[in-house]
Amino acid sequence: MGSKQIAQETFDDAVQENITEFEMDPEEAVREAVQQFESQGVDLSNIVKAVRQTASENGQKQKHAILLTLDSLGRAVADSDLAEMSEQLVVFTDQCKEQLAFRCLAGQNGAYSVVFSACQLASGDRSLMLKALYTLSAILDGQPDLLDSAGQELLLQTLKEYREDAEMTLAGIRCIRHACLKHEQNRQDFVKGGVLPLLTGAIVQHGDSADVVRTASSALRIMTFDDDIRVPFGHAHDHAKMIVLENDGLRVLIEAAKAFTDNSSVLSELCATLSRLSVRNEFCQEIVDLGGLNFMVALLADCIDHPDVVKQVLSAIRAVAGNDDVKDAIVNAGGTDLIVLAISHHLANPQICEQGCAALCVLALRKPENCNVIMEGGGALAALQAMKAHPREVAVQKQACMLIRNLVSRSRDFSQPILEMGAENLITEARATHKDCDDVAKAALRDLGCKVELRELWTGQKGSLAQ
Repeated sequence: MGSKQIAQETFDDAVQENITEFEMDPEEAVREAVQQFESQGVDLSNIVKAVRQTASENGQKQKHAILLTLDSLGRAVADSDLAEMSEQLVVFTDQCKEQLAFRCLAGQNGAYSVVFSACQLASGDRSLMLKALYTLSAILDGQPDLLDSAGQELLLQTLKEYREDAEMTLAGIRCIRHACLKHEQNRQDFVKGGVLPLLTGAIVQHGDSADVVRTASSALRIMTFDDDIRVPFGHAHDHAKMIVLENDGLRVLIEAAKAFTDNSSVLSELCATLSRLSVRNEFCQEIVDLGGLNFMVALLADCIDHPDVVKQVLSAIRAVAGNDDVKDAIVNAGGTDLIVLAISHHLANPQICEQGCAALCVLALRKPENCNVIMEGGGALAALQAMKAHPREVAVQKQACMLIRNLVSRSRDFSQPILEMGAENLITEARATHKDCDDVAKAALRDLGCKVELRELWTGQKGSLAQ
């Protein structure tokens, strides 16, 4: 994808030039403009690739369809025409959902202020407010910068006012999710505004609603992200601690899981969130004490054919296994056999292979007894098969090398059996192919008893450190 950006107006002018100067038909003119800009390395992901309507009678340039709808919505809001506003909100929401480029163009042309005004106008009218929230959610999707402090206050107030209304709660939480993804300041502002108890409260209040539980769990997880590249240090860890210590988050999530034993998408989301909250030793232990580990192991067994669920459960098991006591609990619950089965069953899926090897790697760390169980269950062979299946996937290679190293570092008797499986060639190849694998591959080869050639990184001759 290109790194250069252009304005919508620049693209539209190029399309119009193709039509007027080169007599192309509209579709051909758009295709030619796309090809022209992409060949120059321009990123067109935020550009509407369509022809504006021809000039109107008064000589003014016509606009793209979504801006015409925005104008209609703006007029309805200005005139306080609630019936017309209701219709235009639906049309505008549908257009925003079509593609990010439409949302960006609308956002650049004042859509947020119009939609926020619509939300204010809809206050007290549940049906209209619901439509306005759907529209706000749509315009914020991929554009969290649009939200201002007044919008944050409106959303928090909506969750408080309609806390017993599942549909309104869901609509409000969706807006908050979009506003907090890749936006650290919005996350911090919402947390300061008291969003965490509102989210955990929504899960408890609407524990029978799969959509509310899934979306509120996802929103809690997003509060623990560190995904805003504009901010050097976020509050992800602090937010995770607040969710657990101040809002009883672990209990809320694990209790919620009990109502959805046959809903893999909800359970997968709950696992993903528990994984993000496993930031302290005592939190990992609490998850086990509350029955979280049992539900993860059961979920892995029941949903072994669902790759998305398997990936999330493996990630969660990997996270809670950071606690040494929990490592033993996972092994005792039969977790290692299920992890090996997951890797073997989804050998073509690099993410599952990575997470599976990583989970086994953590279980083996400082635990010779667990290493015995992993070896007997075929863990080393599964990891080497994963390496063979994904030679270009650095994450798979790295986690598999680390697992092999952990298996033999305190149990040298495993070195020969693992070498007979072909480990040396696979690890050597990983080291040669991936620079990021060099250290872990070297450590694995060394602990396997193989001869390791040390690379001479710099001799002080023929150039400077910069080379």
